[in-house]
Amino acid sequence: MRVASLPAGPNTTPRNRGAPGTQRVRAAAVGTTYKQAGVDIEAGDALVERIKPHAAKTRRPEVVSGVGGFGGLFAIPPGKYKEPVLVSGTDGVGTKLKLAFAMDQHETVGIDLVAMSVNDVLTSGAEPLFFLDYFATARLDVERAEKVIAGVAKGCELSGCTLLGGETAELPGFYVPGEYELAGFAVGIVERSKIIDGKKIAAGDRVIGIASSGLHSNGYSLARRILEDAKLTLNDSVDGLALGPALLEPTRIYVKDILALGEQVTIKGMAHITGSGLPGNVPRCLPDGTRAVLKESAWKRAPIFDVLQRLGEVERSEMFSTFNMGLGMTVVLAAADVKPALELLAARGLQAWDVGVIEPGTPGAEAEAVVVS
Repeated sequence: MRVASLPAGPNTTPRNRGAPGTQRVRAAAVGTTYKQAGVDIEAGDALVERIKPHAAKTRRPEVVSGVGGFGGLFAIPPGKYKEPVLVSGTDGVGTKLKLAFAMDQHETVGIDLVAMSVNDVLTSGAEPLFFLDYFATARLDVERAEKVIAGVAKGCELSGCTLLGGETAELPGFYVPGEYELAGFAVGIVERSKIIDGKKIAAGDRVIGIASSGLHSNGYSLARRILEDAKLTLNDSVDGLALGPALLEPTRIYVKDILALGEQVTIKGMAHITGSGLPGNVPRCLPDGTRAVLKESAWKRAPIFDVLQRLGEVERSEMFSTFNMGLGMTVVLAAADVKPALELLAARGLQAWDVGVIEPGTPGAEAEAVVVS
């Protein structure tokens, strides 16, 4: 059973309700009730029961307690680390949720939620240990909520971490009926001596880019505006591309592949390409006085990017500063490590390319990244 990440507030349903040995006291049905006010405690209990088998699939041996308390307990993996450092990350799904509402498809946004945090944690070289989520809605639809949390559990499976707990909040009058909000955070661990911080990156190192699965979870306000202006719906197709499925494609999780890569080559730096795209994220892993020069023709991108650019007549610079443009993760390596790295990733089923080089920048200036055609 999942444990609540926070004590229950006045309009929240912690997912540890119904712990073994507890009894719930029901007030007599006199006067106005909590359910009449819009909060259905029984529905919250039903959701807990449905979540159990999904969460069980994600359990790691380090879980000490995930039942009945006010916080999930998780032990540091014994004997594996001399100086363990915890790494945390938090995020949401953003307006991509609007597409899930419109299409009534809720199975994959939970994967997006996990991906956005675990991919961030990964860039420090950390292995994600556990994840907690927050699901808030005006009125709890148990079947829909189960689909969402099942997606969260799937994301945890894909990244090898435990779904340790969560919180379900019914907030009548706060959210639009039929909609919900998602947020979550991940905690990972890395040996202090193995933290990847980009400090050893130097001119001549290469940048490899790993394919994204689509827009991931960024730029959806622009994408939605483009479709609206073009008078298109998610049920439409453009040049044979079904817009809804292309835009709802879940964010790729890179954890297991990058951790495997790090066992074979020395990773000097990583960037998770999220909001602000390649120019905004690649420099975050580079030392001052350097710049990454990326060649656009070196990689392939999913058709959805070109469809959106054409429909919206979006400037190239705007596309690159808003979307990941086909690369969900970039990795900086010594030139000699590029070939074995690409071979390993290909063997694991990932498309990856040698997309650029690190060059000297202005001495003392902040790092930058440029994309050339």
